[in-house]
Amino acid sequence: MMRTWRIRTVTDAARARVAVARLAAAYGVPTVERARLASALSGQLRQCLTKGGTWVLTLDEPHEPGASGAIGASGASGASGASGASGASGASDTTGSPSSRQEEPALHAVLTPSGAGAADGIPWAMTVPCPEPGRVADTGTEPEDSAGLSEALLGADEDTAVVLDKLTEQEKLVAFHREELHQTNQGVLALHAELDAAGRAQRDAFAAERRARTEAENARRRLTFLADASAALNASLNHDEIVRRLPELLVPRYARGVDVWLFDQDDDRHRPTTHPAAAVRAARTGRPQYAAGHPGGLPGVDDRPPSALDPHRPLLCIPLLTRRAPLGVLTLSPPGERWDPDDAVMLIELARRAGIALDNARRFEHNRDIAETLQRALLTDLPTRPGLSLAARYLPATHGLNIGGDWYDAFRQRDGSLITVIGDVTGHGLHAAVMMSQLRTALRAYAVDGGSPGRLLTRLHEFLHHLQPDLFATAVIARFHPDEHTLTWAAAGHPPPVLRLPDGRVRTLDAKPGAMLGIPLHQEIADHTEHLAPGSTLALYTDGLVERRAQGIDPGIERLAAALGSFGSAELGADLEDAADRILRPLLSDSERDDDVCLLLCHLHG
Repeated sequence: MMRTWRIRTVTDAARARVAVARLAAAYGVPTVERARLASALSGQLRQCLTKGGTWVLTLDEPHEPGASGAIGASGASGASGASGASGASGASDTTGSPSSRQEEPALHAVLTPSGAGAADGIPWAMTVPCPEPGRVADTGTEPEDSAGLSEALLGADEDTAVVLDKLTEQEKLVAFHREELHQTNQGVLALHAELDAAGRAQRDAFAAERRARTEAENARRRLTFLADASAALNASLNHDEIVRRLPELLVPRYARGVDVWLFDQDDDRHRPTTHPAAAVRAARTGRPQYAAGHPGGLPGVDDRPPSALDPHRPLLCIPLLTRRAPLGVLTLSPPGERWDPDDAVMLIELARRAGIALDNARRFEHNRDIAETLQRALLTDLPTRPGLSLAARYLPATHGLNIGGDWYDAFRQRDGSLITVIGDVTGHGLHAAVMMSQLRTALRAYAVDGGSPGRLLTRLHEFLHHLQPDLFATAVIARFHPDEHTLTWAAAGHPPPVLRLPDGRVRTLDAKPGAMLGIPLHQEIADHTEHLAPGSTLALYTDGLVERRAQGIDPGIERLAAALGSFGSAELGADLEDAADRILRPLLSDSERDDDVCLLLCHLHG
């Protein structure tokens, strides 16, 4: 169905607008779409009235649910006549042309110019769907009076109110979603801030862990170095060896240069022309000194001006302290520009331990020198006797304070027989040397009254047991009779004598010996007698000559017997002193010399 309105005045425009709105409502056009249609149509009508002339509004209504129509206005320049040409040039695809109509029922309106000036008009068209196209058979008469217009306008205002309510709801919904989005954004920002803070905290924790791990590793490295260096310094009891090891330990890891100034090697410990002023001050005060052009800031160290001897190099001067007084000063130059404070603390501790090691070495060397001097002073000058040659060797231990326990002796008895003895006192050092001298003196005193070797050892056993219950000794006594070619001997816990016969055969005199001297046991040590032919040689010795930790004593005795058997009778009789040296050389080639060595050779001439 087609409806048409001619519009020349404002009243015509109002009536047309009201009629279109009523028809749209009658056809069930939604309120929002109806408001859009009315608003758009009103705007177009105002433009038409402004341009003037007569305008034609055509409304195409659907007749059945399958039909389609539109209310609208389309503009196209050059349109003319009342026909309005709804499919004019420039119209959109919603102008209602057969090719573009939708299957859904709709209202289609067209507003076109009519009469003079039509060529300047711009057609306008609009289409809205009609959900209930079959509901309206007739829209009634158009409003002619002001009451009808007012009612229509009130109806339009109600539609506008509904639209505004819907817009308000949408605005609230939009505001809600906007607030929700804002809260979400705030939450995301807060989460990002927390994640960022957590990341920073984690990075800080990782950095702190790395620092702690590095510090722990450095501390472990310093402690390991200090322990290893202390073990190396205390492994030797030779102060020259300790002084030599200090630079080897410190260069180049902790020092570029090392100088050890020992006071006993210098007549005057306050000689600044020879030693840096900081070293002299360290010697006087006993405090570490740091000499450089800038403060060192090292804990426990006094800062001093740079040394005049080497002004361009920092120096750390540490006194080598002992229990009594400083032994010297250790002067170091840093491997780089300066020392790490923790390294300086470690170096001061190492210097303290080096001072103690040097003090121990010097005390040991002093005691060893005294013991060796006493030992050599107490060793007997061998007597001479026709038909019997004697040769003796004493070698003190070279490692440790193991000197002072071994001894030998030879002297005549009243009946003209010759007593030879070799022994070993347990323990070492001055105490062992003193006890050795007491045993030697007691043996000579007992031998004045005569007595066999076994009887002499028995009396020495009783003497030692009452004099020093916690000290023990071993010994072998051999007696050569002047008129008879016999050898009487007795042993107490000592390695057996070795006898070389004139024909080159060698025997070990291993008859049952007595127990060690001084043990809490009553014993009578027996004598043993052996016939000696001219050209025989007897070797008495201590365990330092034949005993090795990894092999025991038996292989050493066999080596001694082999060395003694390698000589001819003429060689032994011609030069017994040379024979003693030739025996010692191969036997001591594999010895660490951690014990004294005694050897006494007795050769019976033809």
